[in-house]
Amino acid sequence: MRTDRSAILFRQLTLIASILALCVVGLGAYVRLSDAGLGCPDWPGCFGSMTVPQSEAAILQAQTAYPDATLEVHKAWKEMLHRYLAGTLGILILGLFILGWQARKVIRVSPWVPTMLLLLVSFQAALGMWTVTMLLKPAIVTAHLLGGMSTLALLVWIAHRHWGVASQRFLPSPSLRFWLRGAILLLFAQIFLGGWTSSNYAALACTDFPTCHGALIPQLDVHSAFHMVRELGQGRDGAALQLSALVTIQWVHRVGALIVLVYLGFLAWRLLKYPQLKPFVHALMLLLVLQIGIGIGNLVLHLPLVLAVAHNLGAALLLITIVILNSKITELPK
Repeated sequence: MRTDRSAILFRQLTLIASILALCVVGLGAYVRLSDAGLGCPDWPGCFGSMTVPQSEAAILQAQTAYPDATLEVHKAWKEMLHRYLAGTLGILILGLFILGWQARKVIRVSPWVPTMLLLLVSFQAALGMWTVTMLLKPAIVTAHLLGGMSTLALLVWIAHRHWGVASQRFLPSPSLRFWLRGAILLLFAQIFLGGWTSSNYAALACTDFPTCHGALIPQLDVHSAFHMVRELGQGRDGAALQLSALVTIQWVHRVGALIVLVYLGFLAWRLLKYPQLKPFVHALMLLLVLQIGIGIGNLVLHLPLVLAVAHNLGAALLLITIVILNSKITELPK
């Protein structure tokens, strides 16, 4: 009886946690893109409190304790709301870990999957702290984005195993299964490039399209652009990062988008003949077109906040769709 109750609760929590993870990813993008990532200079609180200082006395005390930081209440609330939701998600994942082991004989994933998820979200919390304490270092910010997307992907995988229908018969072609698995790796590579572009503030390094500063292949500086261990806005030698490096970051992200478009477009076309996959393939094709369109819109409209956040959410929805497709073609445990 206890095992059955644990399994039912585990199943319900997977869906709730997946939805919340998508919200956390979207809100995290909004916080970062609205320049509120340092709205609170400390962690996990905000100016020494677990909420945002509001009264005159509290604000004065906060500014005295953190003289090098300026308290902007609206930015601080954005950051704290993101932390509250992320903390709630962490509690739900802890619950999945406990319930997963209690009902390990009846749930549809190995209990080591929620265990891995708990370890991942614990490391993600550390990355969130380092994002603040290391002052938005690009490698940390990008790793934080990848950690959030990985958390979302694992939760969606677990949720679909318990709410969806899966069978290897849905896709009998071994070669197509291989290419569908590869789509996850390709998407994560492109998400890394998108995060690297955003964390280096390179999204507007060139705003013409399809050219970049009038050239299909602009002057590039790959060596400086992808030197990972450095401060924000600085090159390998500590000097200011040159425009050519920022252009390179954005241009490589564009090339990655083209590769993703061709890869996923061709894969979707091949998958259309399999009836059990068709609804998700249609969703994949629609999201792919929208994501490319939003990306172009961000360039020509100079990165309006609503489109920039939508671009992050589009990447998350593409990842969700690819994860579900991979789950659908993977046999459930007996």
